[in-house]
Amino acid sequence: MTTVLLIIQLLVAAGLVGVILMQRSEGGALGIGGGGGGMMSSRGAANVLTRTTMLLGAVFIANSILLAVVASVDADGRSVFDRTVDQNPAIGVLDEEEEPGTGVPTDG
Repeated sequence: MTTVLLIIQLLVAAGLVGVILMQRSEGGALGIGGGGGGMMSSRGAANVLTRTTMLLGAVFIANSILLAVVASVDADGRSVFDRTVDQNPAIGVLDEEEEPGTGVPTDG
């Protein structure tokens, strides 16, 4: 499932880059672009490109959310938030006998 979503994400990202680069520049950005007619200078093509950009952007965001949800669930079907402190070895690394900060080197 994750692989399919990643492939879709890559295709949508490539499509977004292509559609955005095909759009006509409005000018004023660092004094470049916005010159004469371009490859697609008609109003109808601009509307199609704008709608395509909005659609691909929405698909990109939805797919990103789906990837985050799928990645947060492990093989047992539990979420990352369902795990307890006992199962996470990084939490509670300090022993109760050891004082915090004693193993940290100082400059002085």
